[in-house]
Amino acid sequence: YLLPIGTGPYKVVEFKPGDVVIYEQNQHFRNVDQLGFERIELKGGGDATSAARAVLQTGDADYAFNLQVEAPILQQLETGGQGKLVSILGTLSERILLNFSDPNKETAEGERANINNPHPFLSDKMVREAFSLAIDRNTISQQLYGITGQPAANILLLPEEYNSPNTSYSFNLEKAQQLLDEAGWKDTNNNGTRDKNGVEMQVVFQTSVNPLRQKTQEIVKQGLESIGVGVELKSIDASIFFSGDPANNDTVEHFYADLQMFTTGNYSPDPTNYMEGYKCDEIPQKANNWVGNNYTRYCNPEYDKVWQAVTTELDPKKRQELFIKMNDIVVNDVVIIPLVHRADVTAISNRLQGFELTPWDRNTWNIKDWKFE
Repeated sequence: YLLPIGTGPYKVVEFKPGDVVIYEQNQHFRNVDQLGFERIELKGGGDATSAARAVLQTGDADYAFNLQVEAPILQQLETGGQGKLVSILGTLSERILLNFSDPNKETAEGERANINNPHPFLSDKMVREAFSLAIDRNTISQQLYGITGQPAANILLLPEEYNSPNTSYSFNLEKAQQLLDEAGWKDTNNNGTRDKNGVEMQVVFQTSVNPLRQKTQEIVKQGLESIGVGVELKSIDASIFFSGDPANNDTVEHFYADLQMFTTGNYSPDPTNYMEGYKCDEIPQKANNWVGNNYTRYCNPEYDKVWQAVTTELDPKKRQELFIKMNDIVVNDVVIIPLVHRADVTAISNRLQGFELTPWDRNTWNIKDWKFE
């Protein structure tokens, strides 16, 4: 497990989880004599800003990836003269997931967020629409992401022909309040939070520890609180949040909160596998050891039928229509609230040559071509 075997240009010789991975040349690689490095060290841990600084300012590293850092900070670091930023607007989008199950109600076995216990208010589409209307995507995009992102309306962004023209987003607090009123959620006890049948409209909003994400949380919180929703913010270390550990309650799979935020996208021009993550049988639960990508617990037989159709459809035009339809179901049902179409931002040192980004693979897809100048 710690020393995987592969056919790539470099092989793992040391792996300390959460700390470092060390690679050396794979002597069985077809062009081993053309590789640029004898040894590669990838450091984990730390934060995105420190990683960017190590490349752009101090020169302690040659490569840093997934730099989810506020644009003004990145631009200031780049003036350090040791490296440059490289980015591509690919498939990734920052989004908020809404929990269709109740994260506070337990089953007899002690499981929360079970599919048999619907959420007391997020299971109402009218409420979900109000939440979406209360989120200021333009402020998040412009103030925090700048040139590294733009507001998003879809969950499927690339290939371009699959990017739905049918959806839109808006920031409208007045309409959001009207929807909540119509849904019967009003502040009957004058405590500043809407309620209905004795249930307070309070949410826990979780994401990973990252200064940009914490600032995004604050903007979202401000909007929701202005329409009468109580919001508690929660930040979880990324090594736990994304660990997939079935024994840890703070993972994206458990989703023991009302809202959660992270980035994902399709890493293939064929998004079939990516769109599978909204099917009924993809819901992670205790019964399946928390395996599956449908973290929201959303289950719509119509969606499943469309996904099944695309797995056997060969006509490009019909496939396009099916993918757009899947996107539109998820977006219009407000299962996901897309926030920002994020650029994949990377920093490389001035001496690193051969680096090239693609939306369809990891940054290191062509590491066999990397060399020092």
